[in-house]
Amino acid sequence: MDGHLFDDLAERGLEVFAYAAPVIGEFGVGVREDELVTPASVMKIQVALAVENLIDEGRVRGTDRRIMLAEPRTPGPVGMSLMRDEVVMSIRDLVVAMLTISDNVATDELIDVAGLDYINNFTRALGLEQTWLAANLQQTLDDIAREAGFTDYQSLTAHEPGRDGPPAWGEVSRRIESSVGLDPIFGSRTTPHEMATLLQTLWNDRATTPRACESVRHHMSHQLARARIASGFDTSVTVAAKSGALLKVVRNEVGVVTYLDGSAYAVAVFTRQHHDNALDVVQVDTAIGRVARTLVEELHND
Repeated sequence: MDGHLFDDLAERGLEVFAYAAPVIGEFGVGVREDELVTPASVMKIQVALAVENLIDEGRVRGTDRRIMLAEPRTPGPVGMSLMRDEVVMSIRDLVVAMLTISDNVATDELIDVAGLDYINNFTRALGLEQTWLAANLQQTLDDIAREAGFTDYQSLTAHEPGRDGPPAWGEVSRRIESSVGLDPIFGSRTTPHEMATLLQTLWNDRATTPRACESVRHHMSHQLARARIASGFDTSVTVAAKSGALLKVVRNEVGVVTYLDGSAYAVAVFTRQHHDNALDVVQVDTAIGRVARTLVEELHND
């Protein structure tokens, strides 16, 4: 393994936690792969699996329509978070929006459909003891904002120190970084090893029913974001993935890399950076791709 890569990233202020393993196989390679990390939107994979499982159990109808009111609406950079009017969408199409464009409104609606307890029990039943979802996205963002000194996430994003006075953005960033919502001991959590294991069960039709597994794999293969794991490989390699990022502190991606010869590898890369050593998103995305390639090539070239 290229230890220089990880040393270089650490010197630049980027903590890396990563693991890769063959989709069919028990042994992999990693760096800090059993340490707890904040999943951010990577957790949308288990939300999707839980909902798809409920559909196949007959406890939820995928064609049932859900109404997302214009207010309140979970914030986010894409999709329904940016829309101004009421949106009506089926449960199964909410899964598509959640996995392909990482729609936060769709995610919170699906968490409401399944329930946090069901999602966490579903994950625990797969043997993932360190993977846990503490709250939906709206609550997570509001809780972090309150710890940073604001009434809610909306007031945090509207804050302008030059107009509103203290706290300055440097202090806000420090408070966000140390918040409970971004502490995997207390907030939502997983490990790179467990996320790669989840991908193995998903790709081997063991996470839930074969139909549900195929549905989630299909939507992950159509994720719009391609700048992280996929950036480390040439176009002959296919990548099905789910990315995640939260408040410029964590930036992650997990996915399955498949070569032309059919060999496939589950890979999970999580990063965390400190407010006073922040790289830009392009640099972090590139680093995620380099880490993924380093780990996968070590397995593929054996």
